[in-house]
Amino acid sequence: MQASVLLITTVIFVIMASQAPLANAALRRCYQCRSRGELGSCKDPFSFNATDVEREPGLSAIPCASGWCGKVIEGGGTYALDDYDLAIQRMCVQRGPDDNMDRCADTIYNHKKVFMCFCQGDLCNAAASPWPQFLSLQLSVWIATVLLSTQLVRFYL
Repeated sequence: MQASVLLITTVIFVIMASQAPLANAALRRCYQCRSRGELGSCKDPFSFNATDVEREPGLSAIPCASGWCGKVIEGGGTYALDDYDLAIQRMCVQRGPDDNMDRCADTIYNHKKVFMCFCQGDLCNAAASPWPQFLSLQLSVWIATVLLSTQLVRFYL
């Protein structure tokens, strides 16, 4: 019995350790770049990760003291015929929204009407969503809990 509990505990630890990169680190970084139209690597879809930063010109991952990253989309409104005037910029912002909630909305930035997104977390201003990774973590914890509870029921019966 103790061997199976030890095995399950080890499996839980390995699952949790494999998800460690998801944790928000004390040092939060933001992607920093700017693209206009089809030029540059900052445009959507944004397909880079932290390891690509060193190899991609014009793209960097900078430390962000506030922990809030932003993405600004300017130009290319609903009546635009092409994306030539569309500019996308990713950066660290000095402070996030007053209610500390991630969000996207139309706003005024540098005296221009833009669409801006705020997020809090390490390299969160990429286009990819953390939800699939979060769901895999939840599923892993659920499976480990079921396995452990099954073993404990067998022990007490």
